[in-house]
Amino acid sequence: MPRRRRATTREIDPDPIFNSTLAEKFINSMMWQGKKNTSQRIFYGAMDILKDRTNDDPLKLFKKAVENCKPVLEVKTRRVGGANYQVPVEVTQNRRTSLAIRWILINARARPDKGMSDKLANELNDAANLRGGAIKKKDDVHRMAEANKAFAHYRW
Repeated sequence: MPRRRRATTREIDPDPIFNSTLAEKFINSMMWQGKKNTSQRIFYGAMDILKDRTNDDPLKLFKKAVENCKPVLEVKTRRVGGANYQVPVEVTQNRRTSLAIRWILINARARPDKGMSDKLANELNDAANLRGGAIKKKDDVHRMAEANKAFAHYRW
């Protein structure tokens, strides 16, 4: 938490092929050790695979997948009188997007498929169709928030 002023959010330039800032955020999140070309190659390869499999616009499918994975509620730990409570709170828009991207990437990397482009394409397809690991993670977070609804009055 900054003491002086709120941290400024940087504007991200859209990616060169789809002209989408969401795609560029996804590519930047996927990147390891500054290797952006590798990250772009994997992402665009996954989009080509999606286009071949679904005969649909891959960007539309990608946006739908990210939208389906965005959580509305999450729990935060709050200490009150010597006890820790899991307090459900609403998620801000930027955090929703970053959590959805993170969950898609984590679950894509954990898939047993061959090659990251295939893994990512399969995870995005599953997320767009409301199944897969990222959707399961979102449902778990929502279930946890629903179970701890009684502690909502501890919200700060």
